[in-house]
Amino acid sequence: MNVIAPKEKLKPADFASDQEVRWCPGCGDYAILKAVQRTLPDLDVPKENYVFVSGIGCSSRFPYYMSTYGFHTIHGRAPAFATGIKVTNPELDVWLVTGDGDGFSIGGNHMLHVLRRNVNMQILLCNNEIYGLTKGQYSPTSETGLRTPSSPTGSVESPLKPCVFALGSGARFVARGYDIQKNLPDTLKRAHEHQGTSLVEILQNCIVYNDAVFEDVLARNTAAERQIHVEHGKPLLFGADGNKGLRLNTKSLTLEVVTIGENGVTEDDILVHDETNKGLATMLAEMGGDDMPTAFGVLYCNPAPTFEGGVDQQMAVEKEKDASPSLDALLRQGHTWQV
Repeated sequence: MNVIAPKEKLKPADFASDQEVRWCPGCGDYAILKAVQRTLPDLDVPKENYVFVSGIGCSSRFPYYMSTYGFHTIHGRAPAFATGIKVTNPELDVWLVTGDGDGFSIGGNHMLHVLRRNVNMQILLCNNEIYGLTKGQYSPTSETGLRTPSSPTGSVESPLKPCVFALGSGARFVARGYDIQKNLPDTLKRAHEHQGTSLVEILQNCIVYNDAVFEDVLARNTAAERQIHVEHGKPLLFGADGNKGLRLNTKSLTLEVVTIGENGVTEDDILVHDETNKGLATMLAEMGGDDMPTAFGVLYCNPAPTFEGGVDQQMAVEKEKDASPSLDALLRQGHTWQV
């Protein structure tokens, strides 16, 4: 009897290409690349089924550095290419890597439609709130007042919030992480488990043109007070002592920060995270700034039928209605044929 040896499990190094990784020293993209390479071996997907698709920008160099199939496409249009790939061959595991400029400026229209269609793919949105590849212009996610070569006296635009955009576009899975986060692979695995479009916003540092833009949220000495890590079914607690939490203000229907033990507040007053609640997810996505922490983790997960599944179903129905041979079958039946 022939015994088939078990297939050796892939390692992160198996997903590293032979190309020199060429980002600026200290760029957050390095950490994101490593997180993805650490994630893939645990997904039980044949290596030849992975496809990485990108547009234009620093993060869009990603496909070169992955030892998988990949497409480095055109500015803002990566969602259209990724949709075509997935619909043509649903067995492929499609990952789309984009930036805040590529994905939400010239690519905003394409991003909206891939989210609302619910094509089964993972979207990694590397958000450094700046245009890095084209030398530091402000982007759709840049803060008001940011001084750049394209806004020397300060940007007057209001920043777009990617997670809020995604929820408003009909996304069924929305999460947030940051580049050097140790458990970022856990969030990526959750995104991969979801059947449909999964958008993960990843706060990413651009050391050259927008260094330390997220320092107030990510710095070690302030992280406990400035971050809240959400988990389905668990109270929305944070703080160095774990005694701060989010409560719904029933008068204004907004979230507010309260401290357990003060003014009669108990843990029963703290909201419990429900990742299927789109209204709560939107409020969490909006948070950040002087008075509210920034939310990390899976903000929303509520599966729905996928786009490619619907297309396949339509095709199957139409094939049953019309029993005439397909063009492919006709071409393969012999050297001559009748039409």
